[in-house]
Amino acid sequence: MTDKNWRIESKLAQIGSVEEPVTGAVNYPIYQATAFRHPRLGQSTGFDYARTKSPTRKVLEEAAAVLESGDAGFACSSGMAALQTVFTLFSQGDHLIVSLDLYGGTYRLFERILSRFGITASYVDTNDLDALENVRTPNTKAVFIETPTNPLMMVTDLEVVSNWARKHGLLTIVDNTLLTPYFQRPIELGADIVVHSATKYLGGHNDVLAGLIVTKGKELSEEMAFLHNSIGAVLSPSDSYQLMRGMKTLALRMDRHESNAITIAKYLEEHPQVAEVFHPALPDHPGYEIQNKQSSGNTGIFSFKVTDARLVEPVLRNLKLIAFAESLGGVESLMTYPAVQTHADIPVEIREAVGVDDRLLRFSVGIEHVDDLIEDLSQALEVAHIEIEGGQQHE
Repeated sequence: MTDKNWRIESKLAQIGSVEEPVTGAVNYPIYQATAFRHPRLGQSTGFDYARTKSPTRKVLEEAAAVLESGDAGFACSSGMAALQTVFTLFSQGDHLIVSLDLYGGTYRLFERILSRFGITASYVDTNDLDALENVRTPNTKAVFIETPTNPLMMVTDLEVVSNWARKHGLLTIVDNTLLTPYFQRPIELGADIVVHSATKYLGGHNDVLAGLIVTKGKELSEEMAFLHNSIGAVLSPSDSYQLMRGMKTLALRMDRHESNAITIAKYLEEHPQVAEVFHPALPDHPGYEIQNKQSSGNTGIFSFKVTDARLVEPVLRNLKLIAFAESLGGVESLMTYPAVQTHADIPVEIREAVGVDDRLLRFSVGIEHVDDLIEDLSQALEVAHIEIEGGQQHE
């Protein structure tokens, strides 16, 4: 990464393109080496062992830090590996405040793994300062925020919460997967750490598993570097290259994801088989104004509730262009049923209290032609409606 004053579209397109001085290759090479020669005793080229630092991964990590306005970047073997690495900042007895509506894998990490080591979490609406204050304890060390959340698209005012956290000596950690640095840069709003499941929008093609961490501040960055190296869940050189290649087109893809998703969300708002649509780009969304204040655009993922839970199975079965598959953020459109897939590890009573019930579908809108996507949704909803109406008549 070169000039920090470039606009983000230029930064993205130029990732790694001027980093290789020997040949001038505009795509940075894949250095598969795990070991590197020392010129002599006590000297190093800057690379000793690939777990600590790898040339290809280094270019990716530096790019991530620039894009997120941080001081250091760390590339991990998955989004969950990135979260695990971040959470090893904390010790037995520490407490974190966490977004109420949360990706199921993150909830599983807190409740089934971190809990073994005496780290506890309280789940609240992180946009409610009174709720944050009510659960804060002397052992609270950080606030962990998804915004927008997955899958109900709740929005948190990052500047307000970061200021509150700093006043109490707490770290602010933000999962920025759904918006990416193209649309939202939490560190500029006061966050200390940003994490990504880079498998999603950053990679963008459903073909690489990766996670990214970006930190702000010398001391925190040095501690994260120690943890990253010690834990060792680092990204391989080939996956680092693949991720950089995907990131070069992030600006183009996010613009199409956003426009497609907004058009489809508005269409579904008026559909007779749809009861509710959750997308912060819609004016009646409770986070609409905050989203517009702190982000320059909107994500391509949103959720909606059908009017009858019996519609879910035939809708998913009759989709043709849209794939019934987990994950999000790729160029291909995917639809997921959170209650039994991405959020199955969250207890039913907690899920349903938040709103993740048996009528909720999550739609990761790809970059296909929007009219084709609407036509596919329309026919699937219509067939599903006919099926359940026919079933009622036979009862």
